Parts: sequence; C-alpha cells; structure tokens
Amino acid sequence: MRAVVVSGPGPADVLRVEDVPEPSLGPTDLLVQVSAAGVNRADLLQREGHYPPPPGAPSWPGLEVSGVVTALGDSVGGTWRVGDRVAALLAGGGYAERVTVRADLCLRVPDDTPLEDAAALPEAVATVWSNLRAAHLAPGETLLVHGGSGGVGSVAVQLAHALGTRVVATAGGPDRTRRVAELGADVALDHREGDLVGRVRAATDHRGADVVLDVLGAGALADNLRLLADGGRLVVIGLQQGRRAEIDLGLLLARRASVIGTTLRSRPHHQKAAIVDGVARHVWPLVAEGRVRPVVHARLPLAEAAQAHRLMESGEVFGKVLLVP
Repeated sequence: MRAVVVSGPGPADVLRVEDVPEPSLGPTDLLVQVSAAGVNRADLLQREGHYPPPPGAPSWPGLEVSGVVTALGDSVGGTWRVGDRVAALLAGGGYAERVTVRADLCLRVPDDTPLEDAAALPEAVATVWSNLRAAHLAPGETLLVHGGSGGVGSVAVQLAHALGTRVVATAGGPDRTRRVAELGADVALDHREGDLVGRVRAATDHRGADVVLDVLGAGALADNLRLLADGGRLVVIGLQQGRRAEIDLGLLLARRASVIGTTLRSRPHHQKAAIVDGVARHVWPLVAEGRVRPVVHARLPLAEAAQAHRLMESGEVFGKVLLVP
C-alpha cells in the first residue's frame, strides 16, 4: 500500500509517498480503508525528529483517520461489522491507504457526518475530553482556550459550550475571532492586540478563568497564572512557545491554583481506551446532534503531505487539514 514516509528529520520536503508493507491484523484489531487522515502539530514534530513514534507504531505519521472497516480480527466482538464507518485514534501510521487499529480506539461515524470530515475529530475530541476531565471543569465555570481557531481549540470551544461552560477564546485577527465566536465562544479575543491578560480579566468580571487550556507552554506560563481565578487550573497540552520557564510559586499558592500537564499519544493502551470510551458516551452524542462538528480548513491528496505540513506551519489554518488517499 502507499504511505507517506519521513526520509529523514527535516523540513516538509522530507515527506515522500512510498510503498510500504500492508498492516498486520491482530486479533482485537479492525482493518480500515482510510478515507482521510488528520494532520496534527505532533506530526510536524515527528517529521523534524523531535517526537518519535512509540514502540510498535508504524514509523510514518498520522494520529487519526476515518474510513471503512474491511476486516475484523478473530477476537473482535459482535459490535463491529465489515462496512462500518469509523473514526479511529492511532499511535501513528495514519498517512496511509490502510491502517489497523484496536477496536476499542474506534468510534462509529454518525450518519449525518461526512466520512472524510470525521478524520478531524478523534485526536482533538480525545485530547479535549481527557483534559477537561483532568481539570474537573464544571458547568457554569469559565474556560479560557488559547488558540480557539486550531484543530484542538475549535473542538474545545464547541464542546465546552455544549457542556454549559462559559468560554473565552483567543485567535489571531478579527475574521478568526468572529469565526471562533460562531463556534460557541462567549468572548473571542484577538491575541495580536495588547494586554491580553487585562482583556481576559475584564471579560471575566476580573475573576479570571477557572480553567485555562493552553497549547503555548513556557512562553505563556507567567500570564496564564495571572489569568487564573482562585482555585483555577492551568492545563498545558502543547509547547509551541517552549518547554522551560520559571514559575511564581507565590502566585500559585495565593491563587490556590494547579498546573496540570498531559499527553495523549504516549499513554498506555488501557488509558487511551478509557478516554475513547468516555468520548463515545459523553461527546459522540453531541457530534451526532451536530453540536460538536469537525472544522476542516483544507483537504489535500496524500501525495501533497508536504504542502499540508507547510500549510500547518503557516499559521493560517482554521480547524484541521486532512489528507485524502
């Protein structure tokens, strides 16, 4: 089959379509003919040599796909059938024509959701759901989403809104903030304008946010602590602005605040399966109702994976970029 391989660490041009061995079907696996694969920032890090796949995962990128089940492992129960439409969370290998994936990491695509578009959801919904749970976000609280126009941020805004949370989100530029507001943000702020801390605090009646969902990392740490309400929780899920920073422990103590850091890809299988089960029970019904929907910026052929990565690096993507075999 064809897959996008990384010829060596480097810029987007190191991505090449090559023939690779067919995936091996394990007893608890589904074999999926891929309709689309989501492109994530983790894929860019892997291409650059900073985020190697975990043991046992294919060497080529891709953390989420949608497609059609074409075969079942011997131990797969009666829930799944050949021909089912699925979206799947992967440890790697999604940039390909076919994948095998453990059945308990798959979600059935609702009838009204376009199959290709569903590839934009598994990684984002699993990330958002697991982190909002880790932060114990409750209805009526205020969530601040940094990067509300991103692949994870666009889902976080929709899901938090659907769960009864007041959502403040940031994005770059008036058009992007308008679109983030249309997704459900109660307040959408242009991070390019000055004094973001002051504007967020003003938008929260100077309380601050109960939970901050942050993809920026070190560069935003000091401001994020100042943005927390008493008892607030900062959840760091990305390191776009670095991984090392000093922390004001006095401020952390004074706010009775918490800093939480999580990853998804490197979790053991049983933890990821539990997250997907929670998504299936609590988030996926909202997808079926159209209250949480995939936001797709562009669809590119598998052979244009390098262009998809360059598009992600441009900072112009709103939602997700998909690769279509």
